Amino acid sequence: MRQYQVPQFITVEDKIFGPFTLRQFIYLIAGLGIMVIFWNVFEMVAFIIFSIPVASLAVSLAYLKINEQPLAKVILNGFHYFVRPRLYIWKKKRPEIVTGEAEKKATAPVGLTKLTESKLNDLAWSLDIKEKLQR
Repeated sequence: MRQYQVPQFITVEDKIFGPFTLRQFIYLIAGLGIMVIFWNVFEMVAFIIFSIPVASLAVSLAYLKINEQPLAKVILNGFHYFVRPRLYIWKKKRPEIVTGEAEKKATAPVGLTKLTESKLNDLAWSLDIKEKLQR
């Protein structure tokens, strides 16, 4: 019989660029690119004011996980929650009318005994006794 090696760490992403996964690398490079654009467009004070949120967002997207879910997925799920409709309508199906022989098959499944009133009383009495004994 052949034996196959089963992968152990299937939930861990591969580190492609040094200590970063591909997704982390893309987030950090995108944040750095936006900060370079800010550096060329704005003065030093405006650059610092606009770069701090961009850098914190890029680092958060790269590393932050909420309930073992990446921040990007949490943000996307939140966006879908606010955009998609949340009205759920339940439509009750009407019961089918069963007649004749099909009714007998539907009411008495094969292999099960019918529950009579005396059996039901015995069952209720035994449950009451067991409840009183457990107290």
